[in-house]
Amino acid sequence: MTGAASSAVNLGGRSLTRIGLGTNRLTERAEHVAFVKDAVAAGIELVDTAHVYADGESERTLGTALSEGEDDVLVATKGGYGDGRPDVIASQIEESLRRLQTDAIGLYYLHKVDGDVPIEESVGAIKEQQERGRVRHVGVSNVSLEQLERARKVASIEAVQNHYNLSERGSDDVIDHCAEQGIVFVPYFPLRAGGGAGVREIADRRGATPAQVVLAWLLRRSPTMLPIPGTLSADHVRENLGALALELSEDEVASLR
Repeated sequence: MTGAASSAVNLGGRSLTRIGLGTNRLTERAEHVAFVKDAVAAGIELVDTAHVYADGESERTLGTALSEGEDDVLVATKGGYGDGRPDVIASQIEESLRRLQTDAIGLYYLHKVDGDVPIEESVGAIKEQQERGRVRHVGVSNVSLEQLERARKVASIEAVQNHYNLSERGSDDVIDHCAEQGIVFVPYFPLRAGGGAGVREIADRRGATPAQVVLAWLLRRSPTMLPIPGTLSADHVRENLGALALELSEDEVASLR
């Protein structure tokens, strides 16, 4: 564990607030467009989506909500889930650009390594789009440490997105390596499983919510950690951002280890 958590992290030369927003349930409804705008107004600077989320509705909703030029927001999306062939990824990037109503995707991840396609080929397809100016930063998702290092031989990897939370800690080696290399680690499902009685006890004692305690623990876990809790509630967004001000003690951190 590190010391006191910073409220910002650097991704490709850009400073980002260390709580983002996951949008796998976002659909093309007026209230969801308004929600995205409210989340950005509350302080969200990284919004995460994917080509497959809600059959494309998540990307389209973000395109509508952010089309007026939210320069302070980094939109990350993903492709290649289930099929990592370069031509498939190139086609999905093209579609994501249209849905997001943008000329360049801020951060593009290989969503999942295809067992039949070497990761070098899949990441190479994203790198080619980056060279064309259609992708600004490259990331990988659902990877092992070995796969990450193979990807880094092809492109500059700015972010890794893996499943990680208090009860799912299989990516500890990846997290530590990312911290050493200055790569942002983006845990998905950061609040899943909650954390149990220990989290509730700390929350009650500190006048915080259990979600804030879990997020504060993640922020302490690594200086390059940037969780993306998913929600469709502006109140939950503000609650999650409140974790940035919660500094857990060493004893509290140890009790959750």
